[in-house]
Amino acid sequence: MRFSAAITCLILCSASPLFAQQRPLVTEDPETIGAGRILIEGGFDYADDVTYTTSGLSGNLWRIPTIGVSFGISSIAELQIDGGLHDSLSITGRDPNAPLANLLTSTDDTTHDVEDTTIGIKIRMLAETPTRPAFAVRFAAKMGNASVNTGLGTHTNDFFGSILVAKTIQSVRVVGNLGAGTLTDPLVGHSQNDVLTYGLSFARAVTQATEVVGELNGRVSFRDPVIIGTETRGLLKFGGRYTFGAWRLDGGIYFGLTAIDPTIGLTTGFTYVFNAFTLP
Repeated sequence: MRFSAAITCLILCSASPLFAQQRPLVTEDPETIGAGRILIEGGFDYADDVTYTTSGLSGNLWRIPTIGVSFGISSIAELQIDGGLHDSLSITGRDPNAPLANLLTSTDDTTHDVEDTTIGIKIRMLAETPTRPAFAVRFAAKMGNASVNTGLGTHTNDFFGSILVAKTIQSVRVVGNLGAGTLTDPLVGHSQNDVLTYGLSFARAVTQATEVVGELNGRVSFRDPVIIGTETRGLLKFGGRYTFGAWRLDGGIYFGLTAIDPTIGLTTGFTYVFNAFTLP
């Protein structure tokens, strides 16, 4: 009975504002980090056999470091900034017929660039109760920081909106996301592709400090023919988290769901939350 009570307490804490963000998962929990708090997360990713369809490059990608910062701007709202400082692709293949292949300036076996930056805001509409899940909305914009000349970017801006829902069921927290994305055509700037975005994740407490997690996350394009650079993408991920105090360590392994997604990938990192300011 004591162990069951501890597990239940842990899950309720994991749904609290302290760790609303959920590395190594990307499916968004509707809970926010809390007013006046700042969340910092970082880590690195490795993806094997990833494909950039616009530039025609394929290879093995390192993202070191990945960075995210979230600000609790009220008890129900959170501002998020996510990106990375250094993406490095070890090139294993080139497709000279790719639409933007002629813009590549790198002739080496590697190419590198910064990560595209995503700025989002999450607003919790309804808190979770014993009989009702939590609900939130999230809006985000991805800015095209990565260059077409390196082959790792498209220089396009994309916009996303989604509904977030979550419920704790005994020792398991289940989170679902459903929304839409407007992706700019990398080849024709005045055109766009509207895609369906989705996410479904779980987190199960194993001990008072340890969780196992998993998710299915991606987007679906319904355009025929597809706009290159806006194709259907998806990842299946499994991992774990270990929490001590205001820190959390995480790790995970993921698998691509389409031919242009990574065959396999690894991610690891940390999350830290602290009280930073007092709102009037």
